[in-house]
Amino acid sequence: MEDVLEGYHRPYDPARPQVNLDEAAKQLLGEVRAPLPLRPGSPERVDGEYTRHGTAALFMVCEPRTGKRHVFVRAQRKRQDFAAVVKTLCDALYPVAEKIVLVMDQLNTHGVASLSAAFPPAEARRLAERLEIHHPPKHGSWLHMAEIELSVLARQCLAERMDNQEHLTTEVAAWEDARNTAATRIDWRFTNADARIKLKHLYPQTLPC
Repeated sequence: MEDVLEGYHRPYDPARPQVNLDEAAKQLLGEVRAPLPLRPGSPERVDGEYTRHGTAALFMVCEPRTGKRHVFVRAQRKRQDFAAVVKTLCDALYPVAEKIVLVMDQLNTHGVASLSAAFPPAEARRLAERLEIHHPPKHGSWLHMAEIELSVLARQCLAERMDNQEHLTTEVAAWEDARNTAATRIDWRFTNADARIKLKHLYPQTLPC
């Protein structure tokens, strides 16, 4: 926990951007009956029945201090998908960064082993050396700022039914563009000093001599 919190309060350094990465799934659902549109005196009416069209994976990459985020919509969330996102992060989003300080949870696909599964050894090592990886503790998702962004995305963009990946990609891209244009930042104030007071029950107890 303190490792992550310390990183959140480092002085901003564009050569070492602090980036959070997380992922979620979106069910692709279609309508059985066409919704009745909104009209004066009557809200839109949507039938409770729907058809399933599988799921899509959403990979959220955000840099909270600059108000930038990028959402990658993919058909699956396997090791190869994670590795592809990391490659884009390194080579397209932050190509000149000396080191990317990457905060991500401890999902089994979130690690350098996934890079080795997706790329030849030399390429996997090149990408791994671009990263300084930090993991929030288990059951500590509240520490993960990408979780905050995913929550906002879910509320503002994902509530409606979407029956295919192309529709989802279009809606997510519009949300991303609007939020990046507004440069919406996360003002993180919780510090290690706060944790030692408010979460002291999580720290080892020192027995008196």
